[in-house]
Order: sequence, then C-alpha cells, then structure tokens
Amino acid sequence: MLKPQDILVLLKLAAGAPSWTFDSLAHQLGLSASAIHRSLDRAEKAGLYDSRRREIRSAPLIEFLTHGVQYAFPATWSGEARGRPTAWGAPPLSGQLLSAGSPPVWPEARGKARGVALKPLHPAVPDAARQDSRLWELLALVDAIRIGNARERNLAARELKKRLNGRWPA
Repeated sequence: MLKPQDILVLLKLAAGAPSWTFDSLAHQLGLSASAIHRSLDRAEKAGLYDSRRREIRSAPLIEFLTHGVQYAFPATWSGEARGRPTAWGAPPLSGQLLSAGSPPVWPEARGKARGVALKPLHPAVPDAARQDSRLWELLALVDAIRIGNARERNLAARELKKRLNGRWPA
C-alpha cells in the first residue's frame, strides 16, 4: 500500500534528481535513507517505479495521480493560515487561473502568503518545495487534482502530464 511520502519521493525523481543516491534524496527531502528505500520498494510493487532502470514509470504514475491520488490521500483542511501557496495559488496554475477566494497554502511559519490551510501530503513537503521549484510545481499540481473542481483538475492533469513526460517549460 502506497504512503504519501512515496508520492513525494517519486515527484522528486520526476523533478530531476540526476545521479541520486538514497542518502542524497533523504537529505533533500528531510527523510531517512531507509524511508527512501522503502518508498521506492512500495512504488515498484505498485508499478510506478523501475528499480533496474532507477526511474519512474511515467504513464502509470500519471494515471494514478490524475485518477487515484484524491481518493488515496484525501485533502484535510483547517482555517486561515500563513504558508506556502499550493494548487492554483502556486505556479504554474497561479498564472492560468484566477480565484476570488483565498488560495490554499501549506501552513508553515516561514510562509509569506495567507490562505486556507491545506495539510500537505507529507510533513516534509513545504521544506522540500522551498528547496526545489520544480518539485513545488509538481506537488502544487497534485494538490490541484486533490482539491480542485473539474476545470482545475483537468488543467492540473494536463500540466502534470507535460512535466512527467519531460516537457518542462523554459
């Protein structure tokens, strides 16, 4: 059974972690090397990772993220908070969608945005996203799929598919 940290690890690999080691991923994500190893083992059993090639399996990962993540890891909300924007409050959707209300944010003390607090997939998400803008984009797109209406989910799924297939915008 997949855990939320498994999605974080897979998205970090998708964001571009060249010549990674278990230790380097652990350091970048704030997890232990053994947690990274267990995550990739679960991801391989789920068909989302190929250990021989040391790479994600993009098509199955896209399928899971666009159709299953909202059910496997449902959103948990709380009140107003200061934090890091996510979903349509963060790039790339922030430039494509306008929202009349407060944007969703991952609560964190260092955050500069105010919005409605959305519990991140894993506690390590805000710190990891702060260090890697590509990872932040992927995590924000996954959140848009988890919490958005049909229009937001479809737009996020299109953007996610581009990035997971290696077509990052310049």
